[in-house]
Amino acid sequence: MERIDGILEKYRCSQENLIQIMLELQALSGKNYLPKEWVEYVADALELPLNKVFGVITFYAMFSTEPRGKYLIEVCKSGPCHVTGSETIEELLEEELGIKCSETTPDGLFTIEQASCFGACDISPAIKIGAKTYGNLTRDSLKEIIRSYREEA
Repeated sequence: MERIDGILEKYRCSQENLIQIMLELQALSGKNYLPKEWVEYVADALELPLNKVFGVITFYAMFSTEPRGKYLIEVCKSGPCHVTGSETIEELLEEELGIKCSETTPDGLFTIEQASCFGACDISPAIKIGAKTYGNLTRDSLKEIIRSYREEA
């Protein structure tokens, strides 16, 4: 819990910084999620009811209480991306990674999830991996993107 305490201190153990604290904890987990015991620890430290903290976590799609892959691949499902082929992109990802949406690869590297618009309509269909957005996707470009993340891992 020492590393959690460091994050809490960084944000002065302030309730108003709950989202930032949770984002850092999720990154610290190594599996892109918030373990229940960590959430309980933070709720206690911030003197917040546990149900309020879980309410925040379950409200925002960026948080998860289940382990996910090192790389979270978000497939935009907005209108423009849908019209330009986001369903095909999701199918190609599932084929390339051997998993379905909301699943994680056996090696723990990738999780595919659907996402609301993240502002990449001009390059639709688009995906987001971490903070990086990729658009104008094709089968070949998807394969290259996945290959580069596998090499990086």
